[in-house]
Amino acid sequence: MSYGQGGPPSQWDPWKPQSQQPWSSGGGNSQSPDWAALAEASETRHKRRRLLFIGGGAIATVAIGTAVAVAVVSANGGNQAAGGPSSQVPATADLPSPTGAVPSFAPTSAPPPLDPKDFISNVKKDRAPLAPDVLFPGTQLTMGETVYKKGPTADTRDCASAAKATLPKVLTDNGCSRLLRVTYTKDDVAVTVGVAVFDTEAQAAKAKQQADTRSIIKSLAGGGVKEFCDGAVCRSTTNSYGRYAYFTLSGFTSAKDVTEQDKAVFSTGDDLAEFTFRQIRRRGEAQASAAANE
Repeated sequence: MSYGQGGPPSQWDPWKPQSQQPWSSGGGNSQSPDWAALAEASETRHKRRRLLFIGGGAIATVAIGTAVAVAVVSANGGNQAAGGPSSQVPATADLPSPTGAVPSFAPTSAPPPLDPKDFISNVKKDRAPLAPDVLFPGTQLTMGETVYKKGPTADTRDCASAAKATLPKVLTDNGCSRLLRVTYTKDDVAVTVGVAVFDTEAQAAKAKQQADTRSIIKSLAGGGVKEFCDGAVCRSTTNSYGRYAYFTLSGFTSAKDVTEQDKAVFSTGDDLAEFTFRQIRRRGEAQASAAANE
């Protein structure tokens, strides 16, 4: 078969732009292209390209995985390029240990507060000034809604001289060194408070224990306060706190006897006993506070 002057026709490849289709210039012996063969060839090339793309992707993935593995091995190996940025994780020995030594500090604590009672329980520590007007200041006393007028005061080193009945012996036997007295009035009721001073708390407590219903102090009149509890029945109380024993004697300035129905006499005596206790306690608090600030 003759193909003309140009020699045998070139193979037509639809994927190569320079290839030519074998068209005939006419005549009865011209042939049509084999379209089935062309389609099959095209499909074969498509499959080959797809395999190439898939294979290339798998190779790239393996290459990337290998690079990561190499990087991890290099980091754990501890070899680092000189002058390059560090990408190493510190070795275990370089990391702070959670079980390492914890800093210790010497225990510190505030000193215990000073006990106010300590300052009024012994003559060696109870050094604050003491006088009737110091322990019972002002000219009147208000307890709740009741106002009591302050009357005469007295201060003696002879404790027995300011006591009556069985009290002089009790005070003397236990070493009373001083006896302060003050009188308060409201209407026709008068109360004398007596504070006996001892060297120790034990002496004061013993004096309180030994006192009986007949252990009373002398009422203190004067300065406008009439005599009271001189031959009449009066109400008395006895107590102690620290190195002080304190007593009250309450009655009428009209010289009548006190009975259980005379609530005003009882409440007046109780108010003055409570105030005396508070004043002795405040004395201790003041001295404790001053000592803490030194």
